[in-house]
Parts: sequence; structure tokens; C-alpha cells
Amino acid sequence: MNEHSSHSSDVVSRWRWNRPQHEISHEGFSANGLVVKKWVAQTNPATDVRWKVGVFAGIHGDEPAGVRAAHILHRWATTLPAELFGYELHLYPACNPSGLKEGTRTNQRGFDINREFWCGSNLPEVQYIETELRQEKYDIILSLHEDDTSHGLYGFVSGSMLSENILRPALLAASTYLPINTDPVIDGFAARDGMIQDGYHGVLSAPPEQRPRALEIVFETPRLAPLNHRAMASAVAVKTILKEYRQYQSHQENL
Repeated sequence: MNEHSSHSSDVVSRWRWNRPQHEISHEGFSANGLVVKKWVAQTNPATDVRWKVGVFAGIHGDEPAGVRAAHILHRWATTLPAELFGYELHLYPACNPSGLKEGTRTNQRGFDINREFWCGSNLPEVQYIETELRQEKYDIILSLHEDDTSHGLYGFVSGSMLSENILRPALLAASTYLPINTDPVIDGFAARDGMIQDGYHGVLSAPPEQRPRALEIVFETPRLAPLNHRAMASAVAVKTILKEYRQYQSHQENL
């Protein structure tokens, strides 16, 4: 066995994935009693975890591509890829289960939950996700969305140079499936190379008091494109973000 194969086997031996009967490690209940699922893959022992990542999909019930992307990432994680070593990956495939059931942007009570975060909301799904965000203290928070007014991929970044430098290659990798929206104005915001540094109030994000701040990226696909292309673009973007973040951290350690 060559050196690379030995290393790969060691990586695999130190992985643990919660198998299907145990994969929902936490449950939070939506407005009509439907469950907000959470899947977790982590290194074993847990002391090998360096970065914790939260991927949130299905925040709007009429955006199914992120949900499918979460399932693609779930299947990828079960193969125990070396690219995930050192990460603890948390997947929330259906943050708005009542909206997903009805195919509506809002939840069953008519609220856009992505305008309710950190505003004192009494919505059960928002309160559950806020609790998760506070408890987990994610290093990376990725939200998967769709835009029916965009002809291409784009993303919202937290405003730091790091988030731009990590989103840029993710957009490029995802452009294998769909083009990048390079318009100077996207969704009413000034944009550059498919990246927006502004954003809406009340969106899913790290707790206001969290320090250091998480790397936060909202990845958007064009909803009028084929569903499978949107899902694959989102999944590839997530994988690329993890790769780029690891490379950045490795570079920082070597300075």
C-alpha cells in the first residue's frame, strides 16, 4: 500500500457518520408540528474536529434545490471523503417544513422566516434554529437559496475579504452547471462578479454576539434553471467553500 493509500485509510478509520436510523441527532418542531431535521457527520474522536459548519436549506418552501443539494451532500458525506476530515458538518435540509409541504415561500402562518432571525421572533422553527446557532457556534454558515428573477448564480457575503475570496472560486466551480450572474445590480443590490456585500435584515446568520464572527455566505441559484442543475451547483459550491476555507486556514498557520 502506498503512502497516499495508507493516509486515506487512516482518515476513513477516524470518521464516524450517524447511520440512517440515528442520523437525525436533534429535532425542532415547525408551526404545524413538522420536524426540522439535522444530520451530523464528524471526525472521531471529536478532538480532531477543527471547524464546525452549518448548511441550511429549505428556508423558503418554494426553493427545493437547496433541499436536494443537502441530500447530495449527505450521500457524499457517507462516503467518508478525506475532504471532510477535520470538519464537523451539520446539514439542516428543511428549515421551513410547513412551507416545503405547501410549496410556499412562507411558513404555514404566512411568515417569511428568513426575515425573522434575531428579531425576537416567536416562530418555533426560528427559535429552534437560533438555539442551534447559539449552541453550535459555527465557524462557517452557508445558506442555500434560489432566485426566480436571476439568470445566473450569485451570492451574498458577510463583507469581509475572506468571504469574497472563498465565494469567488465556489461560483466558478458551480458555473460548470449554471452561469454566473455578472449584472452590476442583482436583487436590488450592487453586485460585482456575482457577489453582493449588502443584504436583508433578519436573515439566518450567526448570533449578533458571536466572536469571532462566522464566515457567512448565502448561495443563490436561478430558480428557472433545471432543478438538478441548481442542486448540483449548490452542492459543488459547498464542497468548494470547504476546500478553500481549509486552504486559507493552512496558509494562515504557515505565516
